[in-house]
Amino acid sequence: MIRRDDELSAYDLDRLVAGDDTPAARFPAPWPRGVGGVDAVSPTLDLAVFSGPHALHAIDATGTVSWQVRHACWVPHCLSLHESYEEYAGDGEHRHPDQGSCWISADGSTVWAHVRTPLPEDAEPEYDEAWLVIDARDGRVLGRVPTGTAAAGSHHVPHPDPGQMGLSIGEGQDGVPLRWGRWDGVRFTVTSIGDDDRSLIDVSPSGELFLTVAHHQGDLAVHRLADGAVLHEVAADQLQSHRASDSAEEPYWDYVCGFVDERTVIASAAEDDEEEYGAQWHWLVDATQGEVLGRVEYPLPVSESPMALGDGTWLTCGDEPFQLLLWSLDR
Repeated sequence: MIRRDDELSAYDLDRLVAGDDTPAARFPAPWPRGVGGVDAVSPTLDLAVFSGPHALHAIDATGTVSWQVRHACWVPHCLSLHESYEEYAGDGEHRHPDQGSCWISADGSTVWAHVRTPLPEDAEPEYDEAWLVIDARDGRVLGRVPTGTAAAGSHHVPHPDPGQMGLSIGEGQDGVPLRWGRWDGVRFTVTSIGDDDRSLIDVSPSGELFLTVAHHQGDLAVHRLADGAVLHEVAADQLQSHRASDSAEEPYWDYVCGFVDERTVIASAAEDDEEEYGAQWHWLVDATQGEVLGRVEYPLPVSESPMALGDGTWLTCGDEPFQLLLWSLDR
């Protein structure tokens, strides 16, 4: 997906590889880029859901608003239930709001959304945050659980089972609460995992494992989803023996990593060096043993962090930001 000021464009990877770079779907945006949180597109490309400061807007393939769910404004001091973006567009106090997020289940049947409450229908308004499960067809709220958080932002991590979803909530320096949700069609249950100090990043192709990165970025961990237990923890200082650099600075993991396949993780790391701050290298990790396999040696210049696709491949950008490169493991 590419979010522009006026639209959200979705691209089909197979078509891109074949040389067709036209969007597979386009959805007009209800507010400019950077105003809201993380948006989502359904697997069948017939619906996009935009997470905004005051509402969720679902836009269908014709560009029509299919439904909307209003919620309390994400600006902490604002107590309004806005009717539209135009009410506060250009208002300096609304320029940098906190943000929620949304995602759509693997089968496209439900939308999962992290919002600020109250909702308009609440009889006793109380300002808090909640996780919602919404019917993707008509916008009905099917389930709702308070998160007990104070988010600056959040993101969802999908699971191959449409009845499960992960939610990582960033609270700035205060931590990163991790919530795991299960929807069985009747009940919405949410489990807290860890000590609010690990960011949820990815789920393995089987759905049995998940990845986190510590808030301080000193280690990444492979967890068993069934109980959240850490199976392997990979400290960033393990990279020292693999690096060609003679820098004395210690590396740290970026908040981007993922399962290339069930057995292999790709992650990016950088040195906290003033002259080369932000320079990144990509590393392969054995997810079954927690061992660093080595640094990826690319034949072409790459930029940005890797996006693992779970099928043995991953994406990076090339020298230019909009040059997309697809890589596979050389087994």
